[in-house]
Amino acid sequence: MFVQRWMKYRQLEISKGKKLPGGTRLARVRTVQEKGGFGSRCRSRVAVLVFFFFSEPGSKFLAEKDRYHLYVSYACPWAHRTLITRALKGLEDVISVTVVHPIWQETRPRDEKDHHIGWIFGDATEKGTLKNAKGLGGPFSWTYPDTEPDPSPLKAKSVRELYEKAGDTDGKYSVPVLWDKKNNTIVSNESSDIIRMFNSEFNEFSKYPDLDLAPKDLEEAMKEADSWIYPNLNNGVYRCGFATTQAAYDVAIEDLTNAFDRTEDILSSQRYITGDRFTLSDIRLFVTLLRFDEVYVVYFKTNTRRVMDSPTLLNYCREIYQMPGVKDTVNIEHIKTHYYSSHPVLNEYSIIPRGKGKGEYEALLSEPHNRNPL
Repeated sequence: MFVQRWMKYRQLEISKGKKLPGGTRLARVRTVQEKGGFGSRCRSRVAVLVFFFFSEPGSKFLAEKDRYHLYVSYACPWAHRTLITRALKGLEDVISVTVVHPIWQETRPRDEKDHHIGWIFGDATEKGTLKNAKGLGGPFSWTYPDTEPDPSPLKAKSVRELYEKAGDTDGKYSVPVLWDKKNNTIVSNESSDIIRMFNSEFNEFSKYPDLDLAPKDLEEAMKEADSWIYPNLNNGVYRCGFATTQAAYDVAIEDLTNAFDRTEDILSSQRYITGDRFTLSDIRLFVTLLRFDEVYVVYFKTNTRRVMDSPTLLNYCREIYQMPGVKDTVNIEHIKTHYYSSHPVLNEYSIIPRGKGKGEYEALLSEPHNRNPL
């Protein structure tokens, strides 16, 4: 059974809880870092759905093969965490996946009073082309590699419809979403919880059950690493990109630059961020570093540093990229298309900088790394 033993790992402020049948508790939570200031502006997910799982008889969610479905965007770093963990644990045949369209669109285009913009599903049957939320840019295709319509009986046109089916009508409708196909509802949309579920709760079906990405003896080290990586790097790029005053940007870029240098310093003397073992904290770090040069340096003005200029961080990224299954979770076309086309306030005409193309980018990450001696 899913037993959410790890909830103490994150500091959470429970603002509302409702007990559900079978000992499951649904809580709307807000992470401490997202409570105010920069974080509440920069993260698209403030309120999240988290189910608390208990092991008593009658629990709503059991770990079963082919019962759960993962909705993700290749572009979203938080969703990318779940794809990487799923791949490393060998759960591709256990938990199915749908990749959403990379460009945010109106989720109720026929409702003139509803202007919500969010994730939609690719649909080859749709005619015409797409533009950005302001009707500019493009034209963009209705389909991109690996995108497909919603496979659930709901046949949703947008991720929003999944949330509404689960009873959430006022959220941010984010990805990832872990969906229970048996009960047609959301299990969780919090990546931190999903990657820990994938790490431990499906070992009966995993190809690599002995791989532990959150070992108990490294719990404190992981917590310490995450405590500064999240606000200064994972969320730090958003603090820079969405700053609306020079003062806010100056604080954010200083924090980010210091965290970048701290990361480089740590990884120059040890193989992974918590020591000699690869953990979930490395996955959290990797997804930001992966997007850093091609998106954040240009789009979010994080141009004080580049991964490409750091042999230590570039080789660290190469090693992770070359781990079995990880390469297949990386799609630079989706990443660049989403970021440069989904925020007209930052890029009104959705011009996508050329940078390194897909082949050149993959070739750079596929070169041999030098991390083995560490």
